[in-house]
Amino acid sequence: MSGEPEAADHALERTREWWRRAVTTSGRERDSAEMVVKSALAATISWVIAYEFMNATSPAFAPFSAVWMMQATVYRSLVQSLAHVGAVTVGVALQGVFGLLAGTGPAAFALVALAALTIGQWRRLGAQGSQVATAAFFAFSTYVAASNTDSRMTQLGTLVSLVLVGSAVGVVVNLLVLPPMRHRGAERALRDLAGELQNLLADMHPVLREEDVLDDGCTSAWLSRVEGLDSTARQARAAVGTARESLFYNPRQKLPRNRGHNGFEGYEGLQQALERVTHQLASLVRSLHQWQRNSGGADPHDREFLRCYSEFLARLDAITQEFAELDQDHLAELTRNLCALTEEAGECRDEVSGCAARESLPLTETGRPYGILLVEASRLTEEFEHTCRVLRRALGEPEPKG
Repeated sequence: MSGEPEAADHALERTREWWRRAVTTSGRERDSAEMVVKSALAATISWVIAYEFMNATSPAFAPFSAVWMMQATVYRSLVQSLAHVGAVTVGVALQGVFGLLAGTGPAAFALVALAALTIGQWRRLGAQGSQVATAAFFAFSTYVAASNTDSRMTQLGTLVSLVLVGSAVGVVVNLLVLPPMRHRGAERALRDLAGELQNLLADMHPVLREEDVLDDGCTSAWLSRVEGLDSTARQARAAVGTARESLFYNPRQKLPRNRGHNGFEGYEGLQQALERVTHQLASLVRSLHQWQRNSGGADPHDREFLRCYSEFLARLDAITQEFAELDQDHLAELTRNLCALTEEAGECRDEVSGCAARESLPLTETGRPYGILLVEASRLTEEFEHTCRVLRRALGEPEPKG
């Protein structure tokens, strides 16, 4: 028993710390806190309207619908509100029809449940499909509790009205009270992806620079890590898509600091580039791993090539480190640094090609992936050069001459 107060104090302290971070720093905690506060506000307004002004016997339908409309973007709230109202209306209408035809017994409930659950599978209802059955079940209980047919129809109509009120309040609150702009979430997701790429590159290039240390353990570990980047890349793609969606019907984009905001164009280009870099790096790692498996890796005559290649990967390490510190407020500085580092990477790529020529390495031999490594080096460099152009366009900067 003595541990219970300590556990409660610990939980309370963690809650305070969570709210402190939400108030003092931007991030996931603040996004969640804003959603909690807005949901509570929308639910309260809906309850007051339903209970105080409409005198509804089931006022909870309104705040339930209001909270359901607290979506990640204003656009999503609007779309979900239409689907939610449609799903609930269908569920209530089913009860009205089957109630008149089959009464209020178990057989009538079974028919309502069967029809509602079947309609709920309709793909166009999406996540709101389950609300058809939920509304039908609540409508059935309301229908059974009423004393006569007229009262029953009135109660069913009131349920639909409550859902309309709650959905409208939820959409309006999400639209007018801190309407969500999700560019910070996109930044975090892109930083996470770039950070994982940077960590992998930071481990790879020192190993390639050293003598006789490229072994199966290293390449296997790299392969496992690069394959794990797929999920991070998908999360980044989803976050950037949500960020773009958050602009639709959002009044905050009309504010002076957001007017003409085109950073999302840069974010989309950056996300696509980093995802392609992930695939290209995976191809590079697989080639090294297969090489090690088949022949034990490089022989002493090939070491100069791998040392040159390690310098190229070190430049990519520096580039991804810039991306891992992505911030909209410093996007121009990041672009300048990125373009300078990309030029250096291009010079290193040329040096790798020159080294391969000097050493007369077999670029077309399938068992020794020098040709593949050169191709991936060119693709990676071109990818970052393209990213520079995308970011410059997003910032309205002219393309450099020559």
